[in-house]
Amino acid sequence: MTLTNDELTQLLGRLLAGWENEVVEFKEAARQFSADKTGEYVSALSNEANLRGLASGWLVFGVSNARQVVGTTHLIDVQQRQTLKHHIHQSIDQGLTLREVYEVMISGKRVVLLEVPAAPRGIPISWK
Repeated sequence: MTLTNDELTQLLGRLLAGWENEVVEFKEAARQFSADKTGEYVSALSNEANLRGLASGWLVFGVSNARQVVGTTHLIDVQQRQTLKHHIHQSIDQGLTLREVYEVMISGKRVVLLEVPAAPRGIPISWK
C-alpha cells in the first residue's frame, strides 16, 4: 500500500510520539548506513512485530536518538533502494525483504522510513 505525504507525516508523528521500542528504530544515518547493519535491524524488527501480533515494524533514517528530525541522504536514489531490498532478500531466511521504502520531507529535511513486514507466525527470521 502506498502512503501519501500527509499519511507519512502523520505516521512519523505517531512513531516519534511512541519513541523507540522493539518495533521502531530511529537512526540518524546522515549520509549512509551499512546494508548489513540494516539487515540485522530488519531481522530483529520483523521477529518482534510477529511476537507482538503487528503487521510491520519500522526502521527510520534521518531522526536522532533525541527524536529530532535531522534529515538524511541515505538511500537517495531508486537504485540504492532496490539494491538494499535485494541484499536483504538474499541474506535473510525465508526470503523476507522490505515491504516498502518511503521518504517524506519534514521541515525541509528528508526522512526515510523502511516498512519491515512481520516474520511468518512461528518462523523466526535470522540475518545471514
